Amino acid sequence: MRQQIMRLTGPMRAVAVLLLVGLTWLLASTLFGGESVSFVRHFLNSASQEPTAGVTGEPLETKTFDMWAGDVSDLLKYLRPLHEGTLVFVASFDDPATKLNAESRRLFEELGSTAVKELAFRDSWVFVGAKGIENKSPFEQRMKNSKSSNKYEGWPESLEMDGCIPLRPPVEV
Repeated sequence: MRQQIMRLTGPMRAVAVLLLVGLTWLLASTLFGGESVSFVRHFLNSASQEPTAGVTGEPLETKTFDMWAGDVSDLLKYLRPLHEGTLVFVASFDDPATKLNAESRRLFEELGSTAVKELAFRDSWVFVGAKGIENKSPFEQRMKNSKSSNKYEGWPESLEMDGCIPLRPPVEV
């Protein structure tokens, strides 16, 4: 019996040391803001079916919507179920406004857009917003379609935007 206890002592010490090192690593990462905590959260959240906004920074999906000849219901089906903290990147081509209705404009306003209210036929528009943003998004530009100032016959000049979007911790569900 004593030999069996002695045989278990070595592996138990190894397990205790590994647990101590792991807990120390997590504590230090939490205190000093290391990447390991987000990795651990991602690992722990990977079992859930729905993507958790803010965890990986990877695009969840890419979609295009035809706002000239398409159906706005496709856009609404995409915008309505967005999770808190989900980033939305918008870049218009040709005409972003013809099919926008009051609900779709309101949903973009809830993402932080201020230009969507005045968005009109063939305006150029780029926008980055987030579900649950408390203020207006600083990442938005609009170039009005104007026959007198259009650069390309019937279209305004293209827009470019750059910047850094601040990292936000994952939303706890």
